[in-house]
Amino acid sequence: MPRQPRLHLPGALYHVMSRGIERRTIFRSDHDRTDFLERLAAGLSRIGYRCYAWTLMPNHFHLLLRSSETP
Repeated sequence: MPRQPRLHLPGALYHVMSRGIERRTIFRSDHDRTDFLERLAAGLSRIGYRCYAWTLMPNHFHLLLRSSETP
């Protein structure tokens, strides 16, 4: 069953996390982590969100994001 759409609250803080399938490794090298952070920065810039904190673990990541004023 699909989840309900997230509510967009202008300027709200969101904790976002994602884990590899069956807890498998998703970051195998420093290059993988750097590539992820570069893509994240580009995506956040495009939608106007800000990232205040992150942690990249071998099999998952956590982000603390502030939403923009527009959905």
